[in-house]
Amino acid sequence: MKVAIIGTTAWGTTLGIMLARRGIDVALWARTREEAERLERARENTARLPGIPFPKKLTPTSSIEETLKGSSLVILAVPSQQMRQNVRLVKGHIDQSTPILSAAKGLEVDTAKRMSQVIAEELSPEYRSNICVLSGPNLSKEIAQGLPASTVIASEDARLAERVQGIMNSPSFQVSTSDDVVGVELGGALKNIIALGAGMVDGLGYGNNAKATYMARGLTEITRLGIALGASPLTFIGLACLGDLLTTCSSPLSRNHTLGEGLARGRSMGEVMASMGSVVEGVTTTPAALKLARELGVEMPITERIYRVLFEGLNPAQAMAELIGGQGV
Repeated sequence: MKVAIIGTTAWGTTLGIMLARRGIDVALWARTREEAERLERARENTARLPGIPFPKKLTPTSSIEETLKGSSLVILAVPSQQMRQNVRLVKGHIDQSTPILSAAKGLEVDTAKRMSQVIAEELSPEYRSNICVLSGPNLSKEIAQGLPASTVIASEDARLAERVQGIMNSPSFQVSTSDDVVGVELGGALKNIIALGAGMVDGLGYGNNAKATYMARGLTEITRLGIALGASPLTFIGLACLGDLLTTCSSPLSRNHTLGEGLARGRSMGEVMASMGSVVEGVTTTPAALKLARELGVEMPITERIYRVLFEGLNPAQAMAELIGGQGV
């Protein structure tokens, strides 16, 4: 068995390490020969996942043909805003029977489309039934360290979801399946918006009562938009949303929480993001979600306030005062 992973992100690298530890051949695609050679020399991703060595079965490569040839599964683990261009690169090299798993958690900012929609638009119609998505409480660093975690793989085809589950499942990474692609994707994407605000609550020192209030309202907001888009409300109280929400709103490993906390403490968005050196999906998902909400007539007061903080200069303390109380500014 061989798995191809598109994207040397922390999450893509983590999934590659996890699979390779189980004896599965993994080809990790890097965009340039220089990056592939650097990864091979170091035998770890020093930029995004330092201190976690590559297993012998993981091979970095810059050849898209070499990466995809003979693959039993293709995992797209790229930032959501780069998904479309990456699918265009790989689509001529994927076998028609190969499952395609999206591991990205975001919405395309210009179109407000989910990643499975973006992938489907770029692939020929005969490939579209092979698309599935992954979401859950999955902090990459913990999983790379071998700590236990769970996730959800969703597909409209139950047999496809079970097939990918069989490849991804392990004693330390428990995989369940769902047929609610919309709900699983939205849960994974929209929780990033809520996590930005949770970081602000923590940065302002408002305490656990305020944070619990905020998170509960955030879950309601996510569910409201999900139902309007045809998702099952039950999906949002499972791993793919509530589980992911709890993790992302609480952990210092969460980039979205880190950004929100930094903003509440007076740092600029550019400064905080530069210090992390990686994509913060909530920043682009926020305007995309707000676009969807306005088109559907769905009220999303948290998303609106987070948008104003990110792009219109609203003070985080004022935003949280409007949402959960407090003195504001």
